[in-house]
Amino acid sequence: MSEPAHKNEPVRIPDHDLDDLVATVSRLVAESRKQGETLARLTDDQPSQDDGEPADPVHPESPGSASAPAEGTADGGPASVFILALGAQAYAKELAALTNWVHNLLLPVYGREITTGRPWCHQWQEHPEAVARLHALWLAWQQLTDVQAGLTGPSTWHRDHLDPALLQLRTPDGPFGACTTSAARPHHRLLASPEPAGV
Repeated sequence: MSEPAHKNEPVRIPDHDLDDLVATVSRLVAESRKQGETLARLTDDQPSQDDGEPADPVHPESPGSASAPAEGTADGGPASVFILALGAQAYAKELAALTNWVHNLLLPVYGREITTGRPWCHQWQEHPEAVARLHALWLAWQQLTDVQAGLTGPSTWHRDHLDPALLQLRTPDGPFGACTTSAARPHHRLLASPEPAGV
């Protein structure tokens, strides 16, 4: 049986399908680049087990203890994207990027007046709960404001992430409830941590 004559000819794609193909490839390349940047930011400067730095800057413990977060997975990727699970150097780098987003986008757009009923702390980085909630909000913002999230992505971010996060952060009994809001009393203060059970 003879081979078909068109076997070695190049594949021809109709022009009307070419634009769709180019757009799809461009979107995939942009998404891949963005994921690579996020992965690089999360994996760069991960401290090793023997560099003397605690794995968790909020709850320093000895490396390898049962409650210390894992530094990575078997394939070399980060164990978690959650900021409180990062090593000290990765935490500092991620906190710097988060601070940039909070100060240049979140607060200028959504930072309403500070009152006792709606507190805010300018030293929010010292509140682990605030850092955790703002980081989660920022991760959701990155995902839901991406073109691939579709036209309803930003609305979903506002409804499902921004509004609940701000309600929790700025409630009078939230993480900033103990911080002063008066210009006459500018000293930042934190609530004492609850005593561990059994003390």
